[in-house]
Parts: sequence; structure tokens; C-alpha cells
Amino acid sequence: MIPKNCAGLVNAPVTLFAALLFVSLGSSALCAQNSPPPPGQNGLAMVGSPALPASFDHLPYVNPDAPKGGRLRLGMVGTFENLNRFNIKLLRAPLFLLGAVQESLMERSQDEAKTYYGVIAQSVEFDEARKRLTFRLNPRAHFSDGAPITSADVIFSFDLLKDKGPPQQRVELSLVKNAEALDAHTIRFTLPDAYDAELPLRLAALPVLPKHAIDVGRFAEATLTPPLGSGAYVVAEVKVGERLVLRRDPSYWAKDLPMRRGLFNFDEIDIDYYKDADTLFEAFKAGLVDFREETSASRWASGYDFPAFTAGRVVKEAIKPGRPIGMEGFAFNLRKETFRDVRVREALSLMLDFEWINRNYNFGLYTRTKSYFDDSPYSSSDRPASAAERALLLRFPGAVREDILEGRWIPPVHDGASRDRELVRRAQALLAGAGYRLSDAGLVKDGAPLRFEILVRSRDEERLALHFAASLKKIGVDAQVRSQEPAQYNRRRQQFDYDMLIGQWLTVAQPGGEQRSHWDEISAAGSGSADLAGAASPVVQALIDALVAARSEEALETAARALDRVLLSGFYFIPLYHATEIRTAHAPELKHARNPAFPMYPFGMLLDNWWFESEPR
Repeated sequence: MIPKNCAGLVNAPVTLFAALLFVSLGSSALCAQNSPPPPGQNGLAMVGSPALPASFDHLPYVNPDAPKGGRLRLGMVGTFENLNRFNIKLLRAPLFLLGAVQESLMERSQDEAKTYYGVIAQSVEFDEARKRLTFRLNPRAHFSDGAPITSADVIFSFDLLKDKGPPQQRVELSLVKNAEALDAHTIRFTLPDAYDAELPLRLAALPVLPKHAIDVGRFAEATLTPPLGSGAYVVAEVKVGERLVLRRDPSYWAKDLPMRRGLFNFDEIDIDYYKDADTLFEAFKAGLVDFREETSASRWASGYDFPAFTAGRVVKEAIKPGRPIGMEGFAFNLRKETFRDVRVREALSLMLDFEWINRNYNFGLYTRTKSYFDDSPYSSSDRPASAAERALLLRFPGAVREDILEGRWIPPVHDGASRDRELVRRAQALLAGAGYRLSDAGLVKDGAPLRFEILVRSRDEERLALHFAASLKKIGVDAQVRSQEPAQYNRRRQQFDYDMLIGQWLTVAQPGGEQRSHWDEISAAGSGSADLAGAASPVVQALIDALVAARSEEALETAARALDRVLLSGFYFIPLYHATEIRTAHAPELKHARNPAFPMYPFGMLLDNWWFESEPR
């Protein structure tokens, strides 16, 4: 919930990993009136006052006295062939790994929805209208090679990413009217007259790159050269597609900042890549991996009977998630003609039997997802549209179904009997309305059968897709399941070379401009983007604009719920399900402080507020 008071700044630096996905920042409503802050403060809140006082000593979700040392061993499925986080065409090492090396001007507190604190920038000033932002750099800040960070590096980074960064970031940074260095440690950005609640945060989260070490002409190319940054870790070892090793930088300039206390507790982080989820689990059982998030319900329920677990060398721990649930489901690729008729998408969605899947595959451990913003005030589920929502949607007649507008819609419920027969009849009627007729060749329209491929990457996904494909046969639809090893799967996904796949649509504490990376025309056309469906709907884009322009919590909720209703009405995903807890298994000596309220990832992925309690390995 957005605070009603409007202040804006406080002293504080914050955790590293929150600024990793700079194109995935999320928005927040901005109070209509903001009091101008005193000069030289070190925190930037989108709304209200930052939670931390100027005198804070450490983050509330860390142990400031956590012991340092040890080697954390993590495992990932897949491969990588690129260490350039800004190149989206080839398989990158994950952004959270590279973000441990490269830092931004300011970074988000993971205990606050939309508040950024200074890291490289030790202070920020802005006027009442937030049309000018002035950042002052910490004079102690330097890259891992010892070179000081100056205004020239910030201006260089801004210009470079505006011209050669990922497509969505180029659009965002191009909104800035001017960027200038006032002196060696002071930078001023002039923002456009049109109101944009998120643009100040996008600038605060600007990655600062070393001007002296980057070849501008080759910046956008894939590379296996370790990036030079100013973060807590450096890339110490690279085995292409197999292993990355991060080692703590002993000269890390920010290690004594109050908001760094209790973070980055491992001397070394080893990330080994495995060909599939089963191989990774076997490595974990053998003691080669220290931590895993368990995403398989069946494995969680019955797979932890191996010797290391029974002997106490592995423990299970379930943690309540701190952020709204996103969407996981079968994603239709609307770039393919097959799925451009919404009646076809709705008909296919009726055939997913969640009840059978949850009972037989998932031990009843999951809840059906009903919204793109489940478990948050931005969900439209069970909420009739308010007068404000209806007024907002009035510009888009027909964009929302009546049952979704009234909050009555739920995903279809199967019972193995009469309900299933009714759902088959409804699906057949929708397909008939879309021009399909049943023939000896199956379901046909204009001589072409309704046939498509479901792309999967694991046994769990394959099992789920095969059951769905069998259900689709009941209405004459020919769905073939294609399982591919992770590297090929990732290439096809990045190039949108699929008909349907099981995708995740992650949300943030407060939705906003990050939605563009999932839904707008640029993302739909941009190879490697997060836009799985490729809907490119002008209605969706207009509602995202309304999110970004929201100046109050009420306006934000109105725009978000309207967006949720439009997305649900479009049937771009077939919703699957979600867990009400995050299931982990790890070495017993691996300890942590509490999970932050709004983690960018469930655990920061590099476990930045965890530590080894016993003598490190």
C-alpha cells in the first residue's frame, strides 16, 4: 500500500541486487504534492517517506554481525555463452550474477516497494515537480581496477545505454531531455514536462560503467570477457556454458557502508550449470550444491528421502513469499496466425484440467492462479469494477468481458463428469464461431488443421503438457509436445520460435512501467524480450501509460485492476497455479536473516543476506 504522506528522501545506501533488472523496475503512484527535499539527501522514494531513518545502522532484513567466509555452491539448469548483460541475443549469464559485479547510482531497498538509496551516488536532489534530478557521487567510489568513478562515467553510461542498450531501456532513457556533468562528482538530469512517475527511479537505477574500459563500437556484442564493475564481487573464473565463479573483491569500496553491513558474506560463489533439473537434483543429493529452491511439488512431497537428508546434512525450509504472485501458464504466441482469434485461445483454455493435475501431479499443494496480480490489491479477482475503472475502460469498448468486469470470472473447474462435458461443448462452440469444423483430418479451418507445438524444457513441464495435449484431443485439436535441452529451448524462446510454452510472468510490489517489457509493441518485436505472448495491444499499452501516470494509490489500483481485466479478457495465458510458500532445501549450516518484504528474487538468488554459521569450507 502506498503511504499517503508525501516526503521523499532520507539518508541510506542499500542492497546490491535490487537494481539488476533495470528494465523491470515497476512503478508506483506519486502523491499529487511532493515537498521538495533538503539538498544532499541519500534516498529517493517514489511516494511518501522512506522507511529508514537517517541514522539507520543496517537493513532490517540482514544480520549485521553475520560471519564472513566460505564458498557457496549453487546450481543452474542450462548454459551460457555471453557475459554481456546488455546483449539480449545470445544466452547470457543471469542478470543477478552479473549485477553482483556492476552497480548502479542507487538501488532499491528490498523491504520497501519503491524506495531507492544511494550506492555510487551518495546524495540526490530534486525539485518539487521532479523535473530535475541532481546526483552527487561518493568520492570513495571506484571500479575493481582502482579507477575512480566520476561524472564522466555516469554520462558515458547514460549516453551508451540510450544509444546501444536493450530496446526498452533505449526508449526509457530517450525521454530524458538533458544529462550534464556539473563537476567531477555531480550530474544533473533534466526530465520532460510530461509527467512520468517512474523516470526518476529509472535514472536512479542507471548502471555505472567504466568509460576507460569499454569499446563503444563493440559494446552490444556478446562477449566472454568478465565485466569490470564496482560491485562486491569480481568474475574470477569462466568455463563457457559450465561454470562461473564470483570472488569477493577485497578492495570493495562500499563494504563498510551502513547498508552493506550483513551482506555479501561469502568469500566465493560458484555457479555450476547442469543439463536438466534431474541432473541438478542429483548433484544436490550428492552434496555438490548447497542450496536449491524446490519447484516440483512431487519432489517436495516424496523426493527428500536420500541419505544426506535423513542424516541431517540437508534441511527443508518453507518461507512465505513477500511479494504478489505473478502468472505462470501456457503462453500463446500471438505472432503465429493460429492464436490470433481470442475465441480459439479461450476454447483451448477451457480444456486445462487443473483439478486433476493438482490432485495427481502436485499432491494438492497448489492454488489456481486467477489474476496477473494475485494476492495483491491490484488483482481484479472477486472484485467488481469500480466506477473509476469503468470510466477508464469506457475508452475501450469491448476490451473487457462482462463477467470479468463484474469480478465473477474464474478459470474453468473440472470434475471428471458433467462439468467436463459442458466445457467440451463450450470449447467446440467457440471454435465453431472461429470458423473451425470437425473433419476426418481433425479440426479444420480453410483446409488447415488446428495443429500446434508445445515447447517444454523439463520432465515436469513435459508431463503437464502431455496431459493438456490429451485433453485437447477431445475437441479435435492436435497439440504436439516438443522437449528440448535448455540451451536450444532458450534460443528458441529468445527468438520467439514457438507456438506455445509454459512461461512465467513475474510481477513486482507495485506494477507500472515494467509492464512494457511484457506487453508493448517494442517488446513484441524485440528478440530476447520478456514478451512471450506478443499481443502488442494498444489497449494494454494505454493502460500501462495510465499506471505510469498514476498520482495516488487509488489511481494506481484503478489502472492495475483495469489492466488485469483486459489481460484476462485477452486469454494471452492459460493460468496454471502457484504455491503459497517458497520451498527451499539447503545445507544446515547455511543461515539467513528474515526474508525481505519485497525481494527482487525470492532470496536475492545469490543469497546476499545469508551466511555460513559453522566453519566455512
